[in-house]
Amino acid sequence: MFIYLSKKIAIPNNIRLKCVSWNKDQGFIACGGDEGLLKVLKLETQTDDAKLKGLAAPSNLSMNQTLEGHSGAVQVVTWNEQYQKLTTSDQNGLIIVWMLYKGCWYEEMINNRNKSVVRSMSWNADGQKICIVYEDGAVIVGSVDGNRIWGKELKGIQLAHVAWSPDSKILLFGMANGEIHIYDNQGNFIMKMTVSCLHNVTGAISIAGIHWYAGSEGYVEPDCPCLAICFDNGRCQVMRYESDESPVFIDTLMNVASIQWNQCGSVLAVAGSLRGMEKEVNVVQFYTPFGEHLRTLKVPGKQMTEVAWEGGGLRIGLAVDSYIYFANIRPDYKWGYCSNTVVYAYTKPDRLEYCVVFWDTKNNEKFVKYVKSLMSITTSGDFCILATKADDTHPQYVLVLCNSIGTPLDSKYIDIDPLFVTMTKTHVIAASKEAFYTWQYRVAKKLTAMEINQVSRTRKEGRERVYHIDDSPSGTTEGPLDFAKAFTATRDPICCITATDKTLIVGRESGTIHKYSLPNVALVQKYSLNYRAYQLSLNCTSSRLAIIDISGVLTFLDLEVRSSSDDGSGSQAGTGDPSKFERKDVWDMLWANDNPDLFAMMEKTRMYVFRNLDPEEPIQTSGYICNFEDLEIKSVLLDEIMKDPERPNKDYLINFEIRSLRDSRALIEKVGIEDASQFIEDNPHPRLWRLLAEAALQKLDLKTAEQAFVRCKDYQGIEFVKSLGNLQSEAMKQAEVAAYFGRFEEAERMYLDMDRRDLAISLRIKLGDWFRVLQLLKTGSGDCDDALLEQAYNAIGDYFADRQKWVNAVQYYLQGRNQERLAECYYMLEDYDGLERLASSLPENHKLLPDIGQMFVTVGMCEQTVNAYLKCNQPKAAVDACVHLNQWNKAVELAKNHNMKEINSLLAKYASHLLEKNKPLEAVELYRKAHHFLEAAKLMFKIADEEAKRRTRPLRVKKLYVLAALLVENYHSQVKTSQQNKAKGKTSEATSALAGLLEEDATSSDNRMVDSAWRGAEAYHFFLLAQRQLYEGYMVKAMKTALHLRDYEDIIPVVEIYSLLAICSSANRAFSTCSRAFIKLESLESLSPEQRQLYEDLALEIFTKHSPKNNHMSGLDNAPEGAEGKLPTCIVTGWTISEYQFWMCSVCKHCALENEIGSHNFCPLCHSSLA
Repeated sequence: MFIYLSKKIAIPNNIRLKCVSWNKDQGFIACGGDEGLLKVLKLETQTDDAKLKGLAAPSNLSMNQTLEGHSGAVQVVTWNEQYQKLTTSDQNGLIIVWMLYKGCWYEEMINNRNKSVVRSMSWNADGQKICIVYEDGAVIVGSVDGNRIWGKELKGIQLAHVAWSPDSKILLFGMANGEIHIYDNQGNFIMKMTVSCLHNVTGAISIAGIHWYAGSEGYVEPDCPCLAICFDNGRCQVMRYESDESPVFIDTLMNVASIQWNQCGSVLAVAGSLRGMEKEVNVVQFYTPFGEHLRTLKVPGKQMTEVAWEGGGLRIGLAVDSYIYFANIRPDYKWGYCSNTVVYAYTKPDRLEYCVVFWDTKNNEKFVKYVKSLMSITTSGDFCILATKADDTHPQYVLVLCNSIGTPLDSKYIDIDPLFVTMTKTHVIAASKEAFYTWQYRVAKKLTAMEINQVSRTRKEGRERVYHIDDSPSGTTEGPLDFAKAFTATRDPICCITATDKTLIVGRESGTIHKYSLPNVALVQKYSLNYRAYQLSLNCTSSRLAIIDISGVLTFLDLEVRSSSDDGSGSQAGTGDPSKFERKDVWDMLWANDNPDLFAMMEKTRMYVFRNLDPEEPIQTSGYICNFEDLEIKSVLLDEIMKDPERPNKDYLINFEIRSLRDSRALIEKVGIEDASQFIEDNPHPRLWRLLAEAALQKLDLKTAEQAFVRCKDYQGIEFVKSLGNLQSEAMKQAEVAAYFGRFEEAERMYLDMDRRDLAISLRIKLGDWFRVLQLLKTGSGDCDDALLEQAYNAIGDYFADRQKWVNAVQYYLQGRNQERLAECYYMLEDYDGLERLASSLPENHKLLPDIGQMFVTVGMCEQTVNAYLKCNQPKAAVDACVHLNQWNKAVELAKNHNMKEINSLLAKYASHLLEKNKPLEAVELYRKAHHFLEAAKLMFKIADEEAKRRTRPLRVKKLYVLAALLVENYHSQVKTSQQNKAKGKTSEATSALAGLLEEDATSSDNRMVDSAWRGAEAYHFFLLAQRQLYEGYMVKAMKTALHLRDYEDIIPVVEIYSLLAICSSANRAFSTCSRAFIKLESLESLSPEQRQLYEDLALEIFTKHSPKNNHMSGLDNAPEGAEGKLPTCIVTGWTISEYQFWMCSVCKHCALENEIGSHNFCPLCHSSLA
């Protein structure tokens, strides 16, 4: 940072000031002094010039109000920023709270204890509470509305200072004897603070200041010290929290009057006077939270009493004698500029990391990146280096190489602390106090495999090097990268570095400057100066070095040897002889990129441009210089950006033209091209020649234009002038020139006036303005080129498609007949009807059909997929799609139609996979979809048998058997239709049916299954029917049905059949049948002796009461036989059908009595509809 005195305001009647306080939010300055003096001032900038912002703008007092009310000397003033209140107290102990009303300050509250004097007052961070401490040990905590919250008398203690913790939970009380006590916010004592900075100090000491930064704008790094305590003897300690065991110690070597943090806790100002001088010198010292000294500001006057920071951290106010001095501060922002991008970093209260913004000033876009423990930002060309701390566990640092939008391209871990970093187009150099590290960075272009190998090889050989400052490297290649030597201490540490492509300059604290060559680092020369450099900068030819020293004096050192006498005596105009040039109060400078004698520098709030060390008239600005080339300086108002860093404004980037450019422009405009070209001849620069060439073009002075283009080496320009020479008409030339300067509307108008619509169209095509092309094509009379029209429609379609406006894109693609992009748009719009229409409109084997097929697959539309694939003659893809979508029937059908063999194996594979996964029903479904009914039926019978064995609910088993039987029926009809198709028109139906049966016979190995498909279903149907009839009380029917079950002993367990029969017959009092059932049961071998005994006991019990004879007709046992063998059974009642007319189911071919089936809608066995 750099600081200089900028203004001084005198207090009337030479009244001495005691205190000053600057309101951070509204900018009011309150100062109190002897004789009850209390003033509120406000400095405001008044300027109409938009370029004059910040410190550069002139500031005047917009408020200067004297507040009447105190009689004694005002000793304490403190602001409550949140509630716009000012609290003041004087030597008589009178406290006044002032409020702002209609632009003036008025008394709001008064309080006086009349006992003692107020030593310190402090508002907490949110402005809700104030703590007031009196010299006699009294403490009062009050609220913002004037109510007393609590009070306390600390016996036998003289109080001098008070401070709140940021969270308002803790109060620190500073005693007159230098002790600091820690209390909670209710006034209960917690502990005494250990003050380690007063080690081996004797004599009386007092506290000069306690300031605890509240973190309102974030912290410079996580766990940053924020509580500063300073004593009048110059000893200071900065702590992370109130009981920090390892604070940062600072010995300022001065008599301290006052301390204060800046608005973001990054700089601590310590004001007082230097010790050990003959006459007292007032100084303000500036330190980082880690105790590093930044700057010293000397202040005139006798006695300085207090220091106050402005809210933005760009100015400080100092109370000295009867004056307020103001000093401007140029902070060391973390910032850089690379390829039209300003990179800057700031802290936020809610995040520990730095927020690094990459602001592309050309397009006004910003990219944000959060970086932990950022140390510095360095830029060069198109790249920037972010130096950061790795993590707290071990001291390692990272250099991250980023492009201009913040994308990391490469990074290096280094062991030395990168206090100073510089970069060139090829190298990054980072230096600690003892050593410097060089890294030859590579930016990945598109490398071939061979080049990648080369890069990795060279990387091993050492693109990184470390050199100790006391070594003298000779430039020969050295061994591996070794950080060990970098930690050897040195008596003369490094204090600054800079580099160009061929030279590296390192400055040391003693004033010695080392010059090294690059890329092979070799020590070329040492120079000695009698002051310590703070900032170094080399011009574009590395012939001259600019040095700004610690006090802001700019000097130069010539590095190139000019001439020197042989004997070494005589005129020493050789290397190292600095010229007589010197400027004071310089805080920034930049050489021009393209001229070794041009540079710009910032002196206070003025920018000077020097050519050959002669200054031009200064420009008022407080910006930081980004870039200087083509006689233009880019400057960025970082102070303004940092006020609202999330919304950088293009007004904050200012371009200044240097005098020769301004003069040339004025000459061309006012005098003419001849004189201007003479002036440019005397002050040559490519930019000026280009200016002349452009002016000559405007006037169609082609000869001068060509000469000027030659002088600025612009080949395109020369070619353009030549092409203009070949044109005949003047109007045509003017139109071409207008287009050259980007005045396209004008050029187009000229073309159209000349009736050259074709040229206007080709101009718009070059610009890619297809909307205008379309307009021009449509407006012209006569036909327009169809191909061009289509191209225009498609280009506009592309324009909308790029912005994902698919609906608009479709309209234009339709007109441009662009089927590929249409398909894509329909797909994005999910307009599958449109996609289907497009597919059907395409000719066969069109190259787009497979893509459309793929689009349909992704959304599961099988039919459309198949159509698309078949249309482009890709049946294999169609089958694969069907398989993918689980449409096996379609897949099998396609495979058969196109004679593809592999589908069966695929099917089998998938089925076995499902069975392995124990999903037999899915396998059945798969076979059924694929029309492999026999396989499905086999699986289904297997499942039904297993379920029956498991004794599952009989209804479920019946359903499974019915499904299996239905699959067999499907198989029958499939065989039948295939036979009919084969034998179409050749033979009679009977023959084909016979052939079908024969084929079925030949194919089916499982004859039992095919022939008696319905047996299982029948068995369980009658089993369920008998039970239902029994429970409904139809005993006769139940017994008849149970008798049928004897035919199904192979399906239903015998025990169950005969147990059911026994129950039904006994309920029907047909004891003969019952007796036979019991005989069967007792003779079963599967029963255990106990079970058999139970049956025998039961039979004994029944048949002792009833004799084993049927009460009704006994012909029940044997089913009557018809003429053609067994008569059919009615599936509704279980009776045998003897009528000649009966009903038969069309699906399962089972019969029922006509009068019984009438009440049913579905077949009781197979549940098919009777419609």
